[in-house]
Amino acid sequence: MAIEQLNSQREYIRRAVEVSIHVALVALLLAACLLILKPFIPLITWGIVIAIAVYPAYRKLRDWLGGRGALAAVLCSLCFLAILIIPVVLLADTMIEGIQTLSGYVKSGSIRVPPPPARVAAWPIIGPPVERAWTMASTNLTGVLKNFAPQIKSLAVGLLSASAGIGATVLQFLLSILVAGFLLAKSSGGAQVSHSLANRLFGDKGPEFEKLANSTIRSVTNGILGVAVIQTVFAGAGFLVAGLSGAGLWTLVFLFAAILQVGMLVLIPAAIYMFAIASTTKAILFLVWCVFVGLMDNVLKPILLGRGAAVPIAVVFLGAIGGFIALGIIGLFIGAIVLSVGYKLFLAWVDGPVAARQET
Repeated sequence: MAIEQLNSQREYIRRAVEVSIHVALVALLLAACLLILKPFIPLITWGIVIAIAVYPAYRKLRDWLGGRGALAAVLCSLCFLAILIIPVVLLADTMIEGIQTLSGYVKSGSIRVPPPPARVAAWPIIGPPVERAWTMASTNLTGVLKNFAPQIKSLAVGLLSASAGIGATVLQFLLSILVAGFLLAKSSGGAQVSHSLANRLFGDKGPEFEKLANSTIRSVTNGILGVAVIQTVFAGAGFLVAGLSGAGLWTLVFLFAAILQVGMLVLIPAAIYMFAIASTTKAILFLVWCVFVGLMDNVLKPILLGRGAAVPIAVVFLGAIGGFIALGIIGLFIGAIVLSVGYKLFLAWVDGPVAARQET
């Protein structure tokens, strides 16, 4: 009897060691796969998000083209590429033109700052210090540049770094659009994989959680990114019509701010700048337009965000900030969507047992 117990214990230990080795090997293989795929995870994630968000439109286009899914996917990809490339080209032209103009002024020695208008000193709180700094720059620009040389140097380094980051982000978006086009062309196979994965992870609740994830992705994409893009189009048009210097750069900054739900923080300095350089009538009209653009989300968000699972603004904000810290500029887009989906799935998982008990 003792010998049988000893053999049973040895067999148990042997099986435990084998299971531990198998688990360790699987974990090692998973870690190696994630390490290899790490550079592509943002691209794949964003490609999946785009594909899910535009799938209803893609399906309508495919049906209109007589079921030719590959052609519909190509047309969707070309449309997204045009939407991305055209603003980038306009922004690049604006920045290059501004740099060339500034470089010409510096070489000719004719760079100068006009004196501040008299009304600047009458601005509440910020008027006097702005008027003093502006007057000093208009009378002795060389001295001001020497005094602020360290700050200007650090700012230039930051601008170069930001420009490189923007270029990398644009490239990531281009590749993500190509990934989304491929996923749309293979949508039937992707749907089968999605169904199998959801059933494997959540069991009987798989179809429900899969539907919830899809609706949340479309809701956040339309309600957050869609509203931000619409606001950016109107804001950029206002910047161009008003003749704001560096309108392309202002538009790009406003896009990121709109995604973070703080677009007004960009419109306020733009309006102040217009009051300083333009006539009162033109500045007031620009201010009214800025207020209109800033309040657009109060109307558009209930319409677009309400079509799917609503998500608190705090979740979107934290997702955008966390995504930016973790993944860079592209994380502004991915972070908000991924955290929103996780939030809704977590709520559905928490409420699942309660709802099941109530049904019984």
